Amino acid sequence: MTVTLGVGLALALALLLLIAVAADRVGRFGLARQQVVAAVRAIMQLAAVSLVVAAAASTVWGGLAFALLMFGVAVYTTAKRTGAPAAWPWAAVTLASGVLPVELAVFGSGAAPFNGLSIIALCGIVIGNAMTANTLVGRRCFAELRSNIPAYEAMLSLGFERSPGIGLVLDPVLGEALVPNLDQTKTVGLVTLPGAFIGVLLGGGSPLQAGAAQILVLLGIMACQSVVVLVATRLMRAGRLLPHDLKAKLHA
Repeated sequence: MTVTLGVGLALALALLLLIAVAADRVGRFGLARQQVVAAVRAIMQLAAVSLVVAAAASTVWGGLAFALLMFGVAVYTTAKRTGAPAAWPWAAVTLASGVLPVELAVFGSGAAPFNGLSIIALCGIVIGNAMTANTLVGRRCFAELRSNIPAYEAMLSLGFERSPGIGLVLDPVLGEALVPNLDQTKTVGLVTLPGAFIGVLLGGGSPLQAGAAQILVLLGIMACQSVVVLVATRLMRAGRLLPHDLKAKLHA
């Protein structure tokens, strides 16, 4: 099954937007204008991206170049969202440490064909989830450190070095960034049918092929995010991946 471009698609999109706006009007959410703007932006952005991807996916080098572009945007975004824009080189190290092993495992094993389209698809999924994990662990850990400065300084006064002191503050919250993907992996097929599964079905693949693709993606995300959280927290303990205010307060 594939989605056919034409009047039918335009009608379906218009009807879906009309349902959303109608619900907004009835519920008086006050978001109708934002819904319309979001829909128009999504259509324009995805149309532009689709054209770029179509051109990039025709060659392996094009796919790698587009993946590198996605990686750069992900590094910039996560560094900004965590409030540590100056630490972007360390954010890049963190993301790369999670993304590269997964891509090497998937393509090196032959589980997916090494072509432009597969590179863009798999790198897009893995890089996006690496960015999410780094943002979640960064925001959670930085907030935890800020609220526990007195406890950290007390540990220093007792003879703890910086790295173990930071570790004692962060250890209780480290796993929180991994919970969303873990829950999705445990409930896949029972609660939701994720994007890769639906994508393969819409592309004409069999349910078995869709299931294989989805489990490959889910385990790839799990591996990537686990490494990202591990490396990010090690860099935090070393005083590298920290915003300016925490560097000063933690004497990093």
